[in-house]
Amino acid sequence: MLKTIDLNSDLGESFGQWTMGDDAAILKLVSSANVACGFHAGSPAGILETLKAAKNQGVTVGAHVAYPDLVGFGRRNMDIASDELTADVIYQIGALQGLARAAGTQVRYVKPHGALYNTIAYNERQALAVIDGILAVDPQLPLVGLAGSPVLALAQQKGLKTIAEAFADRAYHADGTLVSRREAGSVLHDAQQVAERMLQLITDGGLKSVEGKFTPIQAESICVHGDSPGAIAMASQIRTLLEAQGIAIRSFISQP
Repeated sequence: MLKTIDLNSDLGESFGQWTMGDDAAILKLVSSANVACGFHAGSPAGILETLKAAKNQGVTVGAHVAYPDLVGFGRRNMDIASDELTADVIYQIGALQGLARAAGTQVRYVKPHGALYNTIAYNERQALAVIDGILAVDPQLPLVGLAGSPVLALAQQKGLKTIAEAFADRAYHADGTLVSRREAGSVLHDAQQVAERMLQLITDGGLKSVEGKFTPIQAESICVHGDSPGAIAMASQIRTLLEAQGIAIRSFISQP
C-alpha cells in the first residue's frame, strides 16, 4: 500500500510592500497552505493573492490563526481572556473564509500560529478557547496541532477531528517537545539532513532527539517553513526524496 504524507507551509504572510517568503514557489511543493489571517501577518490583498495561487495549484487551504501581534509576528506569549481569544479565532477564520470564497476556494482546516500554537499545545484554558472558536464557526474544520501534545486529545473530546503535525526543520527533545528557538541547534538548515529525517519519521515512526534518543512521533502532516533561508531548496529536497521512496505527497483532506 502506497504511503502518503501531507506537506504544509505557512503562507500569506507578506504585508503591503514587505515580502515574506516565496509563496508561488512553495505552493508548487506542498499539499496544504496555512494562510495568515491578518493578526500576526498578511494584508488582505496579499492574502487574496496567495489564496488564488493555492487554488490554481490545487493546494488545500487552512486558517493560520494567531495572537493579535503584528509587531511580534505572533511569536510573543499573550495571556488573553478565554472569551476574547475565542472571538479572535472566530474573527480570523471568518475573514479568511470570505477571501477564500472570492478566490474560488475554501478554508478546510485550522492551524494556530507561533506562540498561540505552542501555548495551546499544553495550556488547557487557551486550548479550549481556540477549540470553542473553531466549533462556533464550523465543527467540521480539523485542528492541526503538535504531534503527541495534550491539545489533540482535548480537541477530540470536544468533537473536533485533529491532525498531528511534525516540523521538518526543527530539533526535538526526547519527550517529543520542540527545542526552543532560543537554544542553539533548534532550527536545522541542512536540506539533505532534514529530508532524511523526514523519511525516517515516516518509515520508522520517529526521530533522533537532541539527547541522542529515538523519539516516537506519529504525524499525519509535516510543516516545511517557507520563510527561512534555503526554504525552497529544503522543501524540494524533502519532496524529491519522499517521492523517490514511493511516498505520495497528498493533503490530509481530499479536495471536493
